[in-house]
Amino acid sequence: MTTKKNFSVNPKQESSKSLLKDIRRNTKRIFTSEQKALIVMEGIRDEQSIAELCHKYGISDSTYYKWNKEFIEAGKARLDGDIVREATSDEVKELRQENIRLEEALADLVVRYDVVKNLKLIEQIPCMNRIYVIVRKRKRPSF
Repeated sequence: MTTKKNFSVNPKQESSKSLLKDIRRNTKRIFTSEQKALIVMEGIRDEQSIAELCHKYGISDSTYYKWNKEFIEAGKARLDGDIVREATSDEVKELRQENIRLEEALADLVVRYDVVKNLKLIEQIPCMNRIYVIVRKRKRPSF
């Protein structure tokens, strides 16, 4: 737990109570995600009431319930992530490159297939000492 201090002491403050209020208002405690999870898990264990737990760590009830909601939603997302794995950005880049390579290979094979298929349709017919090339029309299948 760290504290964020961004306050300045005003010499015109009337009392020490207002100074303390100002310090507390401007001093924000920052909890790490691990600390938040431990606090929420401590509340889930139900060893103390939520009010006592919040008082112990100096947080409000609404903050605890917000963390609790985030904790549960993160658990659900993690369980869903175990079923449908999310790819990292490096994996996505590699998959895209492989996809491009495979599309190029497929296009090359399709062109080669069409060339070979068209060569089989061409007949060379000798006529009047010349060779004429006649391309047979493909018959289209009727459905």
